[in-house]
Amino acid sequence: MISCGEPSGDLYAGALVAALRAREPGIDVFGLGGERLAAAGGRLVANFHGLSVTGLTEALRVLPRSWTTLRQLVDAAREQKPDALVVIDYPDFNFRLMRAIKRLGVPVIYYVSPQLWAWRAGRIRTMKRVVDCVLPIFPFEEAIYRRENMDVRFVGHPLIDLATPTRSRDEFLRQLRLDPARPVVALLPGSRTNELTQLVPVIADAIPRIVERVPRVQFVVARAPNLADTLFEGFGLPGATLRIVEAQTDDVLNACDVVVTASGTATVQAALHGKPMVVLYKLSPMTYRLGKPLARVDIFAMVNLIAGERVVVELIQGACTGEAVAGETIKLLEDAPYRDRMTVKIAEVRARLGSPGASARAADAVLHVIHSSRHVS
Repeated sequence: MISCGEPSGDLYAGALVAALRAREPGIDVFGLGGERLAAAGGRLVANFHGLSVTGLTEALRVLPRSWTTLRQLVDAAREQKPDALVVIDYPDFNFRLMRAIKRLGVPVIYYVSPQLWAWRAGRIRTMKRVVDCVLPIFPFEEAIYRRENMDVRFVGHPLIDLATPTRSRDEFLRQLRLDPARPVVALLPGSRTNELTQLVPVIADAIPRIVERVPRVQFVVARAPNLADTLFEGFGLPGATLRIVEAQTDDVLNACDVVVTASGTATVQAALHGKPMVVLYKLSPMTYRLGKPLARVDIFAMVNLIAGERVVVELIQGACTGEAVAGETIKLLEDAPYRDRMTVKIAEVRARLGSPGASARAADAVLHVIHSSRHVS
C-alpha cells in the first residue's frame, strides 16, 4: 500500500512502483495517489487532487475530505491486508494513516521523510513507535534517525533520475514560437491552489518591471496539472512575451536562463538543471503568523537547507513583492559574476544529493522490510 498526497510524491510513487515491478513483476500496489502512481500500475483507492494545500488555516478547509479518504484507505487495508505501507512525505495526513495501519499489524516505511529539522521535531516520537524503516532523500537527514536508533537508509533524491528534458533547448523554444537567442525566465508558481493564489499576483506584478529593464526577455510558465485555468489569468499581460505549458517542467527548466519559483521540490528540480533562481514563499497572513513560531529554521528553500547557507535568494512573506522579484531576476539576468557564483554553489548542492538510482534503492529497502517481516512471522 502506498500513500502520497501531492504531485511530487506522486512522481516518486510512480518511479518506486516501476522499480518494485522490475524486481517483483507480480506485485500488487494500491492506495492514495495520482496519475503517476496509476500509470505505473498502482490501483487508486483515492485520488489526492484537492487535498494538497500549504498552511494551517488552508488545511482546515480540506479536513472533511481528508477524514473520508483516511477511512477509505484504512478500510482497503483491512480488506486487502498489504505486506507493507509506504508513506511518501505528506506528514499531516500520513501520520494519521500510518498509526491506523500499524494497528493492523502492517510494517510501515516512510519514504521522503518529514522535515523534522524544520518543523515539529516532536513527531520523531511517533515515528519511533510506528515506522519500521525510514528512507530519507537528503543526506543530512540520516543522522537525525540514526541518533534515535531507527532503521534508516539514505537513498538519494529520486529527481536525479527523473529530472530529464524531452527536447533540446532550441527545439523546445522554437515549438513555443520563442527565440532561443533571447533570454528566458522560467516561472514556477507552485502546484497547489493556495500557492498560486498568493504568488501569481506577485509574479504578474514583477513581469512588466523586468520587461522594462530587459526588453528582449521571454517568460515560460511551468503549469502543474489539475489546476483551474482561472489561477493563471494574472499572466495575461500586454507587452510581455509569455507562454504557459503544462506538465513539461524539465523542458522549461532546461530551456531557461533564470528561474522564479515557489519554495519546495521545484527548487531541487531547478538545481538539478543547474539554474540560478529566486525562491518565493508566501502564505496567507493568518497562516504565517500561526506557523512562524513553530518553525525551527529561518530559511525555507531546500537548496539553501542542503547547502547549509543562503545560496539562492529567498523572498519570504512581506519581502515577497513584485518589485523585489523583479529586482532579483534582473540582477541574475544582467550581473554575470553574481549569476556565475550562484551557479557554482548550486552545482555543489547537486553533488550532495547522492548518485542516480534512488528509486531502485528505495524499492530494495521496501522489499527487504516485506521479506524480513514475512520471515519473522
